Amino acid sequence: MMVKPPEDFLAVLNTRSQDIFRRIVERYLDTGQPVGSRDLSRMLQLGLSPASVRNVMADLEDLGLIAAPHVSAGRAPTQEGLRFFVDAMLEVGAVDERERSRIAQHIAETAQGGQVEDLLAEASQLLSGLSQGAGVVIATKADMVLKHIEFVRLDQARAMAILVGEDGQVENRILPLPPGLTASALQQASNYLAHHVVGRTIAEARKALGEQRAEQRAELDELTQKLVDSGIATLSQPSPAAQPTVIVRGRANLLNDTMASEDMARMRQLFDELESKDGLLELLGDAENAQGVRIFIGSENKLFSLSGSSVILSPYKDANDKVVGVLGVIGPTRLNYARIVPVVDYTANVITSMMARKGRG
Repeated sequence: MMVKPPEDFLAVLNTRSQDIFRRIVERYLDTGQPVGSRDLSRMLQLGLSPASVRNVMADLEDLGLIAAPHVSAGRAPTQEGLRFFVDAMLEVGAVDERERSRIAQHIAETAQGGQVEDLLAEASQLLSGLSQGAGVVIATKADMVLKHIEFVRLDQARAMAILVGEDGQVENRILPLPPGLTASALQQASNYLAHHVVGRTIAEARKALGEQRAEQRAELDELTQKLVDSGIATLSQPSPAAQPTVIVRGRANLLNDTMASEDMARMRQLFDELESKDGLLELLGDAENAQGVRIFIGSENKLFSLSGSSVILSPYKDANDKVVGVLGVIGPTRLNYARIVPVVDYTANVITSMMARKGRG
């Protein structure tokens, strides 16, 4: 379904219609229940009769902004109505000072001793607790900056290349050994590669080694050269860690015994899809082009459409000001957007600051 731009609805809704629509949405977000014309006329300060309110509600329904769920006498916002409310009428305040302090303190404490993944897990946990939804972090795998590389012989024909990143990440790759290679030649190849790759990303190391072919020929005997070539080839293999990391905390907030079994099944499938990484790279690509917080409601994003969830996501950046992931909240469509949007935005900013600090450190 194509969603109309907010100005299209604003052009046809007078102040009274906007006020009634806002009350319907806010009541729905607060209680999860549809609201009827009688309740609305009591809530409004305009002194409108239930009949007048019903007329306005009929107009809103014709526009596709509200609908009657099941056989209820009341009306609730449609997905398109929620989208319009979020885009045109949502009043987002600042993050409560206590929440700002709590977010900043927890993340700073984790950053002192932990790896980047610990930092992201803490952010996901915090967002879950603050939203009563599920906190989610989807992170690209940064190209490993190498701290150490060495070869360990497994048998006569094979060695293991052990790559250690500055962030503590370890990758092991198997490579063939040239026949007749001595232990000292194996050590020499390890030393040569270590000298040229430490402090560089895998991509940078590969490029630097490729540019030094002539120098290698002078320095290394033929068998050691073959092993170095094998090592360069192994660096060229795609990293097994290239898939995004997904951290979800607070699943239980969205999976409870009171849910209808089909809703439960849809939510479980969403978590399965998150774990299988389907659609995540597309979502990350979208985040790179986005400015600030993105809100997906219901079926607007392929990944989350089946569960009918709302998802509030904000990109965060590394020390080089490059978007390296998104973090946010998954919840029902009746999330408290006004409160959660600024919390997600603030948390992303805190993570970006910590990543910059770690990068400089």
